[in-house]
Parts: sequence; structure tokens; C-alpha cells
Amino acid sequence: MKERTDTPTDRGCLVGIIFFILGLGTLLPWNFFMTASLYFQGRLNTTEWVNGTAVVRKEYYFNNWMTLLSQLPLLLFTLLNSILYQRVSEAVRIAGSLVCILLLFILTAVLVKVPMEEDQFFDVTMATIWFINSFGAVLQGSLFGLVGLLPQRYSAIFMSGQGLAGTFAAVAMLLAIASEADSESAALGYFVTPCVGTLVTLFSYLLLPRLDFAQFHLNRSSKYEEGATDELLDDGSKVENGKLNGHANGSVSAAAASGGNPPEAEVEPSPGGTRQAFLSLEQVQKEQAKSSVIQVFKKIWVMAFCVTMVFTVTLSVFPAVTVDVKTSFPGKWERFFISVCCFLMFNIHDWMGRTITTWIRWPGKESRLFPALVVSRVVFVPLLMLCNVQTRSFLPVYFHHDAIFAAIMALFSLSSGYFVCLSMSYAPQMVEPKDAETAGALMTFFLALGLSIGAGLSFPLRTLV
Repeated sequence: MKERTDTPTDRGCLVGIIFFILGLGTLLPWNFFMTASLYFQGRLNTTEWVNGTAVVRKEYYFNNWMTLLSQLPLLLFTLLNSILYQRVSEAVRIAGSLVCILLLFILTAVLVKVPMEEDQFFDVTMATIWFINSFGAVLQGSLFGLVGLLPQRYSAIFMSGQGLAGTFAAVAMLLAIASEADSESAALGYFVTPCVGTLVTLFSYLLLPRLDFAQFHLNRSSKYEEGATDELLDDGSKVENGKLNGHANGSVSAAAASGGNPPEAEVEPSPGGTRQAFLSLEQVQKEQAKSSVIQVFKKIWVMAFCVTMVFTVTLSVFPAVTVDVKTSFPGKWERFFISVCCFLMFNIHDWMGRTITTWIRWPGKESRLFPALVVSRVVFVPLLMLCNVQTRSFLPVYFHHDAIFAAIMALFSLSSGYFVCLSMSYAPQMVEPKDAETAGALMTFFLALGLSIGAGLSFPLRTLV
């Protein structure tokens, strides 16, 4: 097999832009529902006035349930995706998920104009959150496996797009609040935005196979295996005088095919040469076979622990605890406070943390300092719980000022994005190229596991405040 010399380039960084958009599209559902918590709480307003006193008839714990029902399907369907990977084509998994997400967003937008009882609205919203995140899990797992086949920088670009999804949603919410339109019109415009974003994501994915650079990398494995087979079979038919493929000692050179230096196979004089060529083919195919999930996990378990830990800490307090922080400057600013200091602050710095990894990668993947720094993020949990969270039952308020809360949120989110992106990009480097897709799928599972554990912990932590 001749080595290809005309490797295509990513003209205009178009493949990079597409993977950035795909990253943006994977987290649009979660971020738009999370950022719209004020809208949902307004629809679920169960406060009534009795003799001049506000009395809460029913507490829905919307933020906690939203977080939990967003992350549980992510965990379950990430596992299911490993089965779908074998039985359902990549195109159906990705394009099909995007279409279903689009339909669910359209339903959510329509419900803005439909009057409903509070309990009924809560049930429908929770069901929508469950299904939209189920399809999102299949989409995310499939795309992580896809981007793992490209050069490493595309993983960082993809995750940078994911980081920007939250900023996109927060800005959309700010514009809806600032529009001075009635609440229904503002909410309708807000939920129409992700419908457009999902459509753009779908068209971007459909464009990807038409680009030479993407075709070369995404199809290289299958083309390589076919080429290696053809070469070895062809070489086996040309065995003469105990020589195979021009080597004086009759050895098979598979280095050009595999990129490595496999042991050379001794060839017997003809007519046994053809049989030995097939043995060599079997040997090379064995070397090409992907490692088992357990073997891959043993190589990346530190990164799997890190990504689980990062999201456990992050989701345990954001947004279930942070969304209830109150400003120390009541007035018009109060309408924008949570959107700016909680959601926008988190998402901008999370995106910055992911983007920084394009230039800075410290500590290294083999450094013991890396998991130590990840674990140290636990300190943000009590710091955020001691901010001005209202209402509260047990803990005192140590940080009243908005600026302190904003500073803690900035460091909290910057470190979250940075360590998540490093963990996800380091993992495929710790295995052989043939196992990169398996590593990506495993990391997606542990990412979902961390999100689910964090969502579960948000209930007792919010109660403890």
C-alpha cells in the first residue's frame, strides 16, 4: 500500500468551525432550560398572601429536579449509546437526535402561550427535560467519539463550543429581560432562539462529510484496514525464492501500513510463502484490533476520576444553590443579578477555561499535581453556600456583597472549564490511536456520572443552607 502524500488541509478552518458549532449545539438544551429557571419559577409561583403574609402553598424544588432529570438520562443514555454505537449508524444517532431536540424545543416554545395548571406544567416540563437530555446524551456521546478521530486540537475546539453554549443562553436571557416585552413574548423569543441554533447545528453536521479534511480523518481507519489487507494478499502472491516483498530474509514490512514497527515474520520457501503471508495478515489484524474497555480504562482511569470529580463539585452547587443568591443592591439591578452574576459569569469563565487549554496545558497528563488540583476545587462548595443564599435555615451568611459572589463564581467556573477540557483531551493521548474512540466514549460516561452525582448532591446541600 502506498503512503498517501496529498493529505488534505482544513481550508478556512471550516471543519474546526463545524465542530465548534456541534459543541455549541450539544449543550444548548441543558443551558437554555437552566438559564430560564426564573421563567419556570414564575410559571410555578405557588406563593399566596394570607392576611398580608406570603405563604408558600407548595415547593417544587424546580432547580434541583431540573438538574437531576437533566443528568440522569445523560448517564443512562451514555451507557445506551455504547449499544447503539454497534447497531445504529452514526448519521442516524447524530442527525436523529438533533431533529428530536428541535421538536422538543418547538413544543417548549408553544407551551409558553398555553395556560396550564401548575402541577400539570411541572410534569410536562420535567418530561420534556428528561427526553431532551436523553437525545442530548446520545448526541454528545456520538460526537465525542467522532471528534476523537481527528487531531487533538479539534477536541479542544469542540469543548470550547460547548463552553460557549451557556454564554449564548445567558445572553439570550438578558436580551429577553431587557426587551421590556411582556413575559410571554420574551419567553417565546427566548425559546425560539435554540430552535434556530439546533437547525444550524444539524445543517453543519450534514455539511461535514462533504469536506475532504473530515473525510480523510473520519474514514482513514476503514480505508487503512482495506489497504493493509490488499497489500498483504498481493505480497503473498509474489513470494519467490523464499523472498517476500523484496526482503532478502523474506520478512513482511508492515511498518508503512501500521505506522509502527511490528515484528517481522519469517517466510518459508515457496509454496509455504503464501500461507505465511496469510499468517502475517492475521498478525497485523490482531495488532489493529481495538483493546477491551477494561484495558483502555486502566490507562485513563486518572483522567476519568478527574472529569467525574470536576462535574460532581460543579453540579452540586450550580445552579441549585447559586441561583438562590440574592443581591445586596435591590432595585432594577435585581432583575438582572442572577442572569449576570450567576449564569453569564459562570458560562463566560467556563468557556475561557476551556479555551485557555488551546495554548496552556499545565499540569501535564502524567503529573500527580493534576488530580490534586482537581480535588482542591471542593473548597468552592462551602464558599458558595456561605454567600447570600435565600432562603436559608442553618448556615450563616459570610459573603454578603455581590462582588465577592461574582469573584468566587469566576474562579469556580474558570477552573471547571479548564480541568474538564484538559481531562477530556488528555485521555485519548494516553492510549493508542486505535483506542482513541473507546477512550472518548469512556470519558463521556464518566463525565455523565459526575454530572449525575453532583445533581444528586444538590438536594442535601441546598437543604443544608
